[in-house]
Amino acid sequence: MAASNLNVVVITGNLTRDPELRSLPSGTSVCDLRVAVNTRRKNGATGEWEDKPNFFDVKVWGAQGDNCARFLSKGRPVGVQGRLEWREWETQDGHKRQAVDIIADSVQFLGGRDDAPSGPFTATAAAGSSSSDVPIDDRDFQAATSAVGVGDDDIPF
Repeated sequence: MAASNLNVVVITGNLTRDPELRSLPSGTSVCDLRVAVNTRRKNGATGEWEDKPNFFDVKVWGAQGDNCARFLSKGRPVGVQGRLEWREWETQDGHKRQAVDIIADSVQFLGGRDDAPSGPFTATAAAGSSSSDVPIDDRDFQAATSAVGVGDDDIPF
């Protein structure tokens, strides 16, 4: 049986800067995000738990990138699912550079526009409270109309 490769990344963190949107000559949009994710580690000298930040560059393509640039800003919590992509290049002065980016398949906007950077996603924000900045299509949540002339005695269960 052949082994298969798996390249999946899931992170949640806060944006360290405003999104940067650009368009390629083909017209495709790409949005660059920088996400800080904390890791808890125990300090060997003091025995205290400390947060150590890790920083990730995220690329979001197409319409989803447009939405990120429109609705997100520095400090906002996000969830990102995607894949790792390694790249290398040579600088103008001849030095070789390398980087690993996350290519996003999906970006979840966590919290609302006015939430503190570490604010959690809440059920009230998901249900359409005014604190959310993402428009909600609520047509699926309209109350069903009752059939005329059908009483409780007519229902077979």
